[in-house]
Amino acid sequence: MGFWLSPMIAFLANFTVALLFLLSCTYFNSTDAYDALDPHGNITIKWDIMSWTPDGYVAVVTMYNFQQYRHIQAPGWSLGWTWAKKEIIWSMNGGQATEQGDCSGFKNSFPHCCKRNPTIVDLLPGTPYNQQIANCCKGGVLNSWVQDPAHAAGSFQLSVGRTGTSNKTVRVPKNFTLQAPGPGYTCGLVKIVKPSKFFTADKRRVTQALMTWSVTCTYSQFLAKKTPTCCVSLSSFYNDTIVPCPTCSCGCQSDMAKPGSCVEANSPHLASVVSGSGNNSYLPLVQCTSHMCPVRVHWHIKLNYKEYWRVKITVTNFNHGMNYTDWNLVFQHPNFNNMAQIFSFNYKSLNPYGAINDTAMLWGIKFYNDLLMQAGPLGNVQSEILLRKDASFTFEKGWAFPRRVYFNGDNCVMPPPDAYPWLPNASSRKIWNCFRIISILLFVLIPLF
Repeated sequence: MGFWLSPMIAFLANFTVALLFLLSCTYFNSTDAYDALDPHGNITIKWDIMSWTPDGYVAVVTMYNFQQYRHIQAPGWSLGWTWAKKEIIWSMNGGQATEQGDCSGFKNSFPHCCKRNPTIVDLLPGTPYNQQIANCCKGGVLNSWVQDPAHAAGSFQLSVGRTGTSNKTVRVPKNFTLQAPGPGYTCGLVKIVKPSKFFTADKRRVTQALMTWSVTCTYSQFLAKKTPTCCVSLSSFYNDTIVPCPTCSCGCQSDMAKPGSCVEANSPHLASVVSGSGNNSYLPLVQCTSHMCPVRVHWHIKLNYKEYWRVKITVTNFNHGMNYTDWNLVFQHPNFNNMAQIFSFNYKSLNPYGAINDTAMLWGIKFYNDLLMQAGPLGNVQSEILLRKDASFTFEKGWAFPRRVYFNGDNCVMPPPDAYPWLPNASSRKIWNCFRIISILLFVLIPLF
């Protein structure tokens, strides 16, 4: 009996391990878009049916960027979906479909779009007023919720035909996609929610939509880019060592051999290469460096006072193809709970863990340094912050350097902790510890020989 029982127990044990592994894989795949510093961040799309037409309805679609520090920059968002039946778009205001599709079946008047899976983009600033609606025409740019909540939403209006004309017959679209401007966002299922309510201009009357649908889209850096987009370098006043970004932080191993994968800073053909690439492209044209990142963030421990310490932060743009408009930084460090003063940047505490204040968001001052210029002499911004020392303050073991750094919502590559600048006494103590270990080994091994 025991002979047959042992193989059965072994089989059940292996089966259980395999099942747990598969479940864990499924679990982690579903949390790819989770961001610990912005756990509730998302882009919510609301589809409000405002009135019925002879063969459909008129709806206002609004996108709300509820992400604290991640924004949508130029060339802007594009929103797509698949119709449930054979719907068409008769007309649009505040946005437009990128393709009209096959409208050959219409004789008298042609719809704006006949595609079963249309893609909509925002209109540009300066669009004629008769083509606008409220909160439109920003070129697809949506600011982050913390940085500029007044410009964190965008809207467009569309008249839909060949659909139902009541709440019971109309069908919701499906398979929503959001490009902002590249990949990275995953949209969930469409949900029917309580109708949105709107205040009139005098705030004395409330109207509501006939029907409202809602879609939530979340961001994953892994889906957006195969390699990181930024890295961090470190330095301090107490050590001459400048810790650079790790080599090939942004995936240069396979690209360095390809001609045109990067641009030499002193190249005589630099101007022609940059002009031919197209400005404000989300595909980087980077300067040739050891790290091959479009952006480098440098943290320098500058001064030490009796009750304070001072840090200088420098952001350098190595991307010849893009100006970073309304850029932002997020730092995680335990001493941000005692922020004293910041110079030439805006600052806000994020508090992702409730009472623990260890995360700070920094961004440029409007019309001063909110534009991070393309690679070159002007392609950097910098500021200094003054922090009050708390009870746990120390320069030892890299405590004064940030734990995590984000640029424009993407996590930057940090140097390995053993490469951080050490205090002079810490390095000597390290050498002394090694000497002690070697001495003990010699003391033990010499008698054996």
